Amino acid sequence: MTEQEYSSGLSKGDTLAELHVHRATGSIEDTQVPSCDERLVHLDNVRQLQLDILPMDQAQRRAELFNVLADPNRLRLLSALAKQELCVCDLAAGLKMGESAVSHQLRVLKSMRMVNYRKEGRNVYYSLANSQAIDLYNSISAQLFSSPLL
Repeated sequence: MTEQEYSSGLSKGDTLAELHVHRATGSIEDTQVPSCDERLVHLDNVRQLQLDILPMDQAQRRAELFNVLADPNRLRLLSALAKQELCVCDLAAGLKMGESAVSHQLRVLKSMRMVNYRKEGRNVYYSLANSQAIDLYNSISAQLFSSPLL
């Protein structure tokens, strides 16, 4: 650790990772992360981990899904569509959003195969593509908030 890092309020035993957290939060109290006192790699565990860990392409796809679900407006759209098929106009009115904003969010959900649509005359009706999207939402909601959609 450099003299400048030491003078920033960290003790000599703090690591650079702790310094990063310190600068980001302005606090050194929650920067201590427990770690092994002795570096001993357990090869059996590492070999099993390498077999079980997600391949990068699958991890990327799942991260994209969670990124899509991280938007509150998309979650609100999913919660509305969990109840019934709705047209863009009804969704916009119900969510108090503009039709173009709703259409944009529906495009994102469609790109992740979470919603389907059908045209009837001049209206476009959306529905959940399958129950997996709502099952995922319900599972997360039950874990965090105990308030599933259905």
